[in-house]
Amino acid sequence: MKAAVVSAVNAEWELADIPTPSPGPGEVLIRVRASGICHNDILVTRGVIPFPPFSPAVLGHEPAGEVVAVGPGVTNRRVGDRVGVPWIQGTCGHCDHCARNLPLSGLAAIRCAAPAMTGITVPGGQAEYLVARASGTVPLPDGLSFSDAAPTLCAGYTAWCAFRKADPRPFERVAVLGIGALGHFAVQFAATSGFETVAITRSDDKRELARELGASLVVGNGEELAAAGGADVIVATGSSNAAAADSMRGLRPGGRIVLAGMDPLEPFALPPDVSGLFFALDQKVLGVTHEDPRQLAEALEIVASGRVRPMVELFTAEQVADAAARVAKGEVRFTAVVSY
Repeated sequence: MKAAVVSAVNAEWELADIPTPSPGPGEVLIRVRASGICHNDILVTRGVIPFPPFSPAVLGHEPAGEVVAVGPGVTNRRVGDRVGVPWIQGTCGHCDHCARNLPLSGLAAIRCAAPAMTGITVPGGQAEYLVARASGTVPLPDGLSFSDAAPTLCAGYTAWCAFRKADPRPFERVAVLGIGALGHFAVQFAATSGFETVAITRSDDKRELARELGASLVVGNGEELAAAGGADVIVATGSSNAAAADSMRGLRPGGRIVLAGMDPLEPFALPPDVSGLFFALDQKVLGVTHEDPRQLAEALEIVASGRVRPMVELFTAEQVADAAARVAKGEVRFTAVVSY
């Protein structure tokens, strides 16, 4: 089969022929039709996130396709099922974290002793075929294209979880910082849920697009947000921790900022004029990851309904190296999806 292979840390992605895997007990074989490239894939390539222990290294945690074979003991999936495979397929089932019997979420990637993480601890989806735990796959709604499903499995999932975690109340105002892979989802989720939505972006070329996505107001930073009346919720989706901290200048009393995108190498530090009032104003800083597979199902249904539209740039398998390079440079608007 053809697969995008990364030979070592900082190596370029290469399209290569490697053996097609076979499903074992509890596993399914998926014919991948579309696979998104996430910024975390770039962090793995650079070694910021631990490089995969398997060889050849096939990354990618946003694959969508069809089940073409099932392994022994699989009863919840059948040949022909349309499925996606998110970041976390499952946990070890034995460690202290697993003993707590928590929902299968991104927390497992941090706390489980041996999680099955697509493209990180087990082979990923940038390939024609992928073996995955049957229990770790998610059904795709009828009518949802593979190319729209792929980015929803990570960027859309994260954005919806961030919105849900903020728990906006009726008549509250929601602001979204950053109009990129996550942000363009978050603006649409907030607007289609009936909330007055503000976009925060320094990119002049994204202002009109933000309005088209559902933002009723676009500002450039936290000071401008404050001048416009502030927001009760800020969903920070960019990779700049400094920009997220700055946006809190526009956070209302009792407000929540949800960090859905962060730079792992940059500290998150509140500006002096914010930190002095932070506790007195009863504000909260929340972190988010993939919170609950039920929320992924919700995100997929919303996208399938047409109320939220992923914005993707499509690449062929032969263009995968260029696609990865463009994601690394921030040149893709807004998500890169490779077809196999």
